[in-house]
Amino acid sequence: MKENFSALKKRHSVYHLSKDTGYSQDEIVELVGEALNLVPSAFNAQTQRLVVLFDERADKFWDLTLAELKKVTPVDAFEGTVNKINAFKNTQATILYYYDASVTKNLQESYALYAEHFPNWAREENGMLQISIWSELAELGIGASLQHYNPIVDDVVKKEFDIPEDWVLVGQMPLGKIETPGTDKEKADLDTKMKVFK
Repeated sequence: MKENFSALKKRHSVYHLSKDTGYSQDEIVELVGEALNLVPSAFNAQTQRLVVLFDERADKFWDLTLAELKKVTPVDAFEGTVNKINAFKNTQATILYYYDASVTKNLQESYALYAEHFPNWAREENGMLQISIWSELAELGIGASLQHYNPIVDDVVKKEFDIPEDWVLVGQMPLGKIETPGTDKEKADLDTKMKVFK
């Protein structure tokens, strides 16, 4: 059998990144936009939304995040938080992953039988979008990690970047040139995670 999932095998959480990936901002935007158009969605709802931040706008996002974290982080732990956020700032871009709850609400009204499922399906679609972009970045030699500072940053980010009220923030992905590669993590035995019936 040929080599399977080569891009997925290259994908790791990479935290030591820098700004110059060798790809232009336009190339990053093109890649992300293509994934946004290709990822499937239940009922072809196309609920997924992205915000791609570069340069000062990406820095602003992380500054806002740090300011919100300062309100809730114990003083003795805050220095580590600052170092972590500064590492995320030292990247080429940050992708904010959203889904549009107005679309899921309309679907809930139109298809009452499935109403309770649409928000879950929207989050599943977001996960597919995340792994699609992350794997393609890895294939290009670009490192990334997935962060979850929502909902703590939701309101200030909506205000700063004029995000529609119905967009629900799911995750944040800083990306950049790999300075220190991620490592393989130990995987549980497949027998404990999968059943096969022949």
